Amino acid sequence: MVTTEPEAGVGRPASPGLLGQLLRFVLIGGFCALVDLGSYWLLLQTGLWVHFAKALAFIAGTTTAYFLNRRFTFAAGNNGTASQAGGFALLYTVTFFVNVGTNALALALLPEFRWEFAVAWAVAQATATTINFVMLKWVIFRERHDA
Repeated sequence: MVTTEPEAGVGRPASPGLLGQLLRFVLIGGFCALVDLGSYWLLLQTGLWVHFAKALAFIAGTTTAYFLNRRFTFAAGNNGTASQAGGFALLYTVTFFVNVGTNALALALLPEFRWEFAVAWAVAQATATTINFVMLKWVIFRERHDA
């Protein structure tokens, strides 16, 4: 029988380790944060409702982050299974609401000032990013070590 799936542990890149993964996650996250922030700013300029603009920007940044992190950060734990994809979808659904909700809460609590939207965005982004790294590293893309 011919298969395109690699044998367990064969053909899979070695893990860069926790520090390497964290560094890659931060670098990719920085790029994806620019995608998110740039989209958010552009959508706000069109007059779109702030919470809808935040939601669309989060989706753009998150989609970019998923593909880049799956390929470069957590490749050793990526097995391409439906359960892994489902876990990712569930995680990002939760962090979507955390991100948009945190942004809305920050906007409600912050006084009006020039950088109000940027500060609210940064607080929401930091909260969602922390949750995402922890869950991606130790749940979604956890590496299986065969005995």
